[in-house]
Amino acid sequence: MKFLLKDSQHAAREYAEALVRANSNLKALEGGAVIVRNDVKTHEINGNVALISGGGSGHEPAHAGYVGSGGLTAAVLGEVFTSPPTDNVLCAIRYCVNCLGASGVLLIVKNYTGDRLNFGLAASIAQAEGIMVEMTLVGDDCSLPVSSISKVGRRGLAGTVLVHKILGAQACLGAHLSDIVKTAEAIGSSLWTVGVSFSSCSIPAFVLLQLPPRPH
Repeated sequence: MKFLLKDSQHAAREYAEALVRANSNLKALEGGAVIVRNDVKTHEINGNVALISGGGSGHEPAHAGYVGSGGLTAAVLGEVFTSPPTDNVLCAIRYCVNCLGASGVLLIVKNYTGDRLNFGLAASIAQAEGIMVEMTLVGDDCSLPVSSISKVGRRGLAGTVLVHKILGAQACLGAHLSDIVKTAEAIGSSLWTVGVSFSSCSIPAFVLLQLPPRPH
């Protein structure tokens, strides 16, 4: 895969900068590591629940591309294939509550160990500060055998986008945080994704592996 990058070591940050420059409805915090809505009207978010998601970069437009009305309120970007740090997640939570007037925050987290740890710790810190925060996990990968589910659970994949949209619409209607969590659980129990790849993944400046050609 070919890339057009100024600096392969800062690809995620460059993406965030370009996204914000191209879309005046978005705003960057923490040097571009947190993307938040910049088009929020007071009556639209004040008292409503804010939705925050995020994860390692490299799956664009996830997750910053889904920030907007009827979707996410904020997205937290990690480096390529790296979970975002707890401090940045906490920054997003505090901004949604203190600056946008959200009544509570729901963290939509894909089921990866790093994301669960960092988002979970941020949620615990925010709860200790008196902020109403809940976290829901998305695990829609159907490739794992049943025997392994009890160990690590299913990974969160493309189905997460549907969770963003459905919960985003519910939040816009003023639903309570507990009701949005129930909807998330209902979606998760019937959400499945089949992942198919024709080549290995590509990371700027790195070659992970080369798949052998298919025999004829």
